[in-house]
Amino acid sequence: MKIFDISMTIEESMQVYKNKEEKKPEIRNMANFSNSKVHETRIALDVHCGTHLDAALHMIEGGETIEAIPLNQLVGTARVVDLTHIEEAIEREHLESFALQEGEWVLLKTRNSLSEEFDFNFVYLAESGAQYLIERGLRGVGTDGLGIERAQPEYPTHRSLLKNRVHIVEGLRLKDVPAGTYFMVIAPLKLTGIDAAPARAFLVEQLK
Repeated sequence: MKIFDISMTIEESMQVYKNKEEKKPEIRNMANFSNSKVHETRIALDVHCGTHLDAALHMIEGGETIEAIPLNQLVGTARVVDLTHIEEAIEREHLESFALQEGEWVLLKTRNSLSEEFDFNFVYLAESGAQYLIERGLRGVGTDGLGIERAQPEYPTHRSLLKNRVHIVEGLRLKDVPAGTYFMVIAPLKLTGIDAAPARAFLVEQLK
């Protein structure tokens, strides 16, 4: 059995959205063996930092908060699709050939996974691609970008997916994951009343 860890490492030097200083995690040592009998650390973290799960409230006024997403929606079959040839936006026509199935997750492997630095021109899911996923009845979509969309006024990709209960995970690391079908686990922190949660994400290679 092979397990692929597809989550980002939380560290102060990590890649963050648009390289904004306020989005970087702060990790502080509060006690160590030079001044205490224990070693303790405090972390300050934006909930959209690194690999994270969006809740509807992120984009929809009055939308559901993170605890409303059941764990059974975050485990199960996921398809990694290779879209590394796409330079700009993932449209409907780029997804139609994969024959995506109702109830599964799709994880979009793009050139984003190859970059160690934030790319302001990252590959994103266009509105037409999001609409196709809704029509196919997908449970969720994951992207290797720190955002699932850019350069789209009014955020139609986010809004349409979240309104139709297609869950969104951003900040996946898929560079070393071959295209194929896996058993997926997304494990967000158990938070409440807010718009997102950092998550540990991994794929298990399915036994033949």
